[in-house]
Amino acid sequence: MDIETPIPAQITTVLLDADGTLFPSEEPAFEASAEVTRAFAERFGLTGDFSPEHLRRTTTGKNFRTTAQDLLARQNASCTPAELEEWVEREKVEVSAYLGRVLRPQPDVLAALSALRGRYRLAVVSSSALARLAACFTASGLDDLLPGDVRFSAEDSLPEPTSKPDPAVYQLALDRLGVTAGESLAVEDSVTGARSAINAGIATTGLVQFVPVDERAERVEALRSAGVTEVAGSWDALAEQLAGDRTAVRT
Repeated sequence: MDIETPIPAQITTVLLDADGTLFPSEEPAFEASAEVTRAFAERFGLTGDFSPEHLRRTTTGKNFRTTAQDLLARQNASCTPAELEEWVEREKVEVSAYLGRVLRPQPDVLAALSALRGRYRLAVVSSSALARLAACFTASGLDDLLPGDVRFSAEDSLPEPTSKPDPAVYQLALDRLGVTAGESLAVEDSVTGARSAINAGIATTGLVQFVPVDERAERVEALRSAGVTEVAGSWDALAEQLAGDRTAVRT
């Protein structure tokens, strides 16, 4: 369908989520992360479904730190801060290495970003650790388009690590970039991420290109319910709107 919500003329900066938005990393990331999560659960006597698919469906948009803390809290278990850091580091190393091996450049993403950066300032706002982002961006051919100095991580860039939907990482990005929420547009694939940006006062567009086909209708509805201004079905559609006359996007 066509959505007739124009992008406000004052937008100067586009803030991009990474996983599931810039590259199809959600499924492979959870394949690697599930192995660590199962070991973590065994260590603390946690029960539940720790399969890659269940974790993807229930924790997309959160980082491992938050997922681990949530799992502990739900079963009244505890972990020392020092040991939690060890698990966070283990998950980061294993997932980063795996994503670095399996991700490939996406020609349509590269073309869209190349077109948009002449009109907008582009930056990345993610829950993922900077080391994981570095591996993904190199494997996906995005280092030149989105270099390290415009990547903001809820895990590494803040004084205290957090995760979306906390808006802190978006607020940090606005401050570091010297722009206001009203001058910015966020692009997110998950409800968790969308809530983070919206809670920071940033107009947010959903993007579902890398969402599994059989889940897209449900995700679109969930993103709209979360308050996104519109949902684009592909990078081509998003780029057409942002680089063109800022009117309709086909999803």
